[in-house]
Amino acid sequence: MSQDIKKPVVSCSDKKCPFHGNVTIRGKILTGRVVSDKMQRTVVVEVEYLKYYPKYKRYARCRSKIHAHNSPCIAAKKGDIVKIAECRPLSKTVSFVVIEKIGEEAWQREERP
Repeated sequence: MSQDIKKPVVSCSDKKCPFHGNVTIRGKILTGRVVSDKMQRTVVVEVEYLKYYPKYKRYARCRSKIHAHNSPCIAAKKGDIVKIAECRPLSKTVSFVVIEKIGEEAWQREERP
């Protein structure tokens, strides 16, 4: 693990936890906002990035939704700003794991029925 990542204070017995289980992180480390936490131990993280279009010599702001495993020792909720890291495939759609909860968003969007 990198030196700038804080280990969680709470311990857990999750096999897919990067701190207390047998999952190693590799590859990309991204920062994003949790938009859904309705699944069991999985969150949906929205990551924003800039994409360059050479024809127009402009950048476009893009968003991508990534499914990430959420360990009980981290317990990220909707609206939290989190850091996620790439790991081996944990399921059909999950290849990232939440490694740190950075903070909470100042405002949260209200859901409409």
